[in-house]
Formats: sequence, C-alpha cells, structure tokens
Amino acid sequence: MSPLKIAVIGGSLGGVSAACLLRDAGHEVDVYERSPVELEQRGAGIGFLKASYRYLVERAGIDLDAISISTSDIIYLGRNDEIVHQSHHPYRFSSWNTVYQRLMESFGRDRYHLNKGSSRVDEKDHSVSVTFEDTSSVDVDLVVAADGIRSTTRHQLLPDVVPQYAGYVAWRGTVAEEDLPSDIVARLGDAITYYVFANSHILMYPIPALDGSVDKGQRLFNFVWYRNYLDGGDLDDLMTDVDGELRSVSVPPGAVAKHHVDEMRATAHARLPRSISEVVRRVEQPFLQVVYDIEVPRMRHGKTCLIGDAAFAVRPHAAAGTAKAAEDAWSLYRHLERSESLDTALTNWESDQLALGASLLSRTRSIGARSQTDNNWEPGDPELIFGLHTPGDAEPGS
Repeated sequence: MSPLKIAVIGGSLGGVSAACLLRDAGHEVDVYERSPVELEQRGAGIGFLKASYRYLVERAGIDLDAISISTSDIIYLGRNDEIVHQSHHPYRFSSWNTVYQRLMESFGRDRYHLNKGSSRVDEKDHSVSVTFEDTSSVDVDLVVAADGIRSTTRHQLLPDVVPQYAGYVAWRGTVAEEDLPSDIVARLGDAITYYVFANSHILMYPIPALDGSVDKGQRLFNFVWYRNYLDGGDLDDLMTDVDGELRSVSVPPGAVAKHHVDEMRATAHARLPRSISEVVRRVEQPFLQVVYDIEVPRMRHGKTCLIGDAAFAVRPHAAAGTAKAAEDAWSLYRHLERSESLDTALTNWESDQLALGASLLSRTRSIGARSQTDNNWEPGDPELIFGLHTPGDAEPGS
C-alpha cells in the first residue's frame, strides 16, 4: 500500500501510540489535540500490560524497569488490617504522565498540534476532510479518531451511542512513599493490595514519581477506591467542583468540593484497614473519575476509524483500558502493512477490534458487579487477574 496521509484526532496515549506506529510504517501522520497545552494527569497510575509498553520497549528501546515498577504479590487485607489472602503474581505499574512523556519523545512535537479540537469529519470520494473548531480544515486519506469518552467524532458518526453510567465512581490519589509510615511501605510496597467490603472495593500499588523516578523511597503510592453514587442528584453534587462547575467525566486534583473530600476521608478512617486508610487520608488532593461503559456497533466509517475510549470505554477492573487503545493501534498498523487496499485493511481491522472491545467490556462489567452490587468477589479468583484478551495475560515480559 502506498504511504497515506493520516490525521490522528486526540493526542492522549492511544492517539500518540497510533501516530508513532503509523509514522514508523512510512505514513505521513499529524496529531490534532483539542487541549491548548500538553496533557497531564497528576497522580494517575496505570496497570502496565504488554500492549501498553510494547512500543516503548520494542521500538523506542527504553528499559522497562526505567518506566515502570514491578510488584510480585497480590494481597487482600481484612478489616483489622490482617492479611487474609496472599498469592504470588507479577504485575507492572506505571503512571500516565511517565508513559505520555516517553511517547511524546518518540513521536516528536513538530507534527503534534495543540488547540486543534475537531468539530466534524466529512467523507469525500477519495479522501476525508477534518474540520476543526477554529474553522480550519485538512484533507487526508485516513482519520484515526482517538478523542476519548467525549469523542466528537463518535457523536457525529454514531449519535445514538452515549456513555452509560456504571453506578459508581473511582476516587483516586497518590502520596509520596517517603510520607508514609515505614511499616506500611515495608509490608505492602511490593504488592497490589485490595480491601473488599459491602458494595465497594479499594486497591493500591506503587507507581513512578511525578518526575518519573522508580527508585524505592522516591515512588508514589496510588489508590483507586470504587464507591457507588445514585445517578442524578447524588452524582451531580459529587461532580460539581469547587467553582460550581458540573463536570461530566472527572474532577481533577484540587477541584473536588471540600465537603466531599472530608466525607471520603472520614469514611476511610471509619471503614478501611489501617494500612490503606493511612494512604487515602494522607493524599492532599484526591480526584474523581466517573466509571462509564461505551459500546459501539461499528469502529470503521468509510475512511475514519474509532480507537480506544472513542469506541469502547471499559471499566478499569482489568487494568486494560490503556492496553486496549494501544492494541487498537497495533492492530491497525498490522492490517495496513498486510493489505493491498485501505478498504480491506479497515474491514479486517474492524472485525478484530470489535470482538476484542465487546469481550473486554463484558468481562469488566462482570468484575465490577461482583464488588459494587453482587458482593461475591472472592480473593484469589483467577478471573479477577488483570489482562487484555483474557485474565492473566499481564505477566511482565510476556
């Protein structure tokens, strides 16, 4: 196939991963990001599955140990802070900022265009036109829409597909390892640690520091706490920030209303094991992310394709959201390399990725229900192991 002119809409992890791969294949690639400044997610830890780190390790030549932290065990605590289950299972964890910065170094900034939100795409006979919010436009051979949960591209092409609230949110935050009691660090610093109780669960694990450091003593401890809120008034009140703005997807650090932060800390003190409660209550600026499901019937629309959360937004319980976006990009790269025509490549790519997205969404819905409503989460159940394609395909170096 001849080299293509490609517009990637959305410059987060999935978009930059796609841009790097397609650029490496010889295509002319530009990334268009709606934000006026480079992206940042303070304190967001990610499960680092192979699809997520594959480009950085295989193509950029980065040492996996330089951008992630390896843990050896899965630990469950009881209410009195005792260990009620422990099993050996290796995981990798990184931070959103660490991965984004390394991908940006790989792609470069010359063709990464800020303040370029897409307003619509229009199919033409032999190209597709992208019109931006500033009324400028560009004609390309292929559009890769990686513009996330609030995708304007998906809204235009599939207006009936809207995010479905899962019934709960993720409270999140980080605290410096050096600011935690030494006994907690020694006990839980080489593990992912869970506590499961009625209609809720929380987990924590170490991630790189904001400057990317992975050295012990300089890392961050990251927590994710899933809590149920009724749709409507309860959720709206929670998502109204300190300035009175109602947020639809997330409330960033420093913007969560004080009375909600105070309630969260009080609940942590009253209901969580000491080791986890100490982490939660020491976080200065916790933040919120609403858990949504998005499922699309199509990922390919002429010469436009949807990847990552723009297509399937899956619950975080398999630690595979970032990996799925990266795998969408790798799959697109492979099909473009193998096919003689763009139409054949996109048709085959869509078939593969629709199956993956639907399977992963179904699995994460099931896992979420086990803790948030059904109360039948069992520590040690192999179905709860992280993984993209199946539970347990997350082993470092696999």
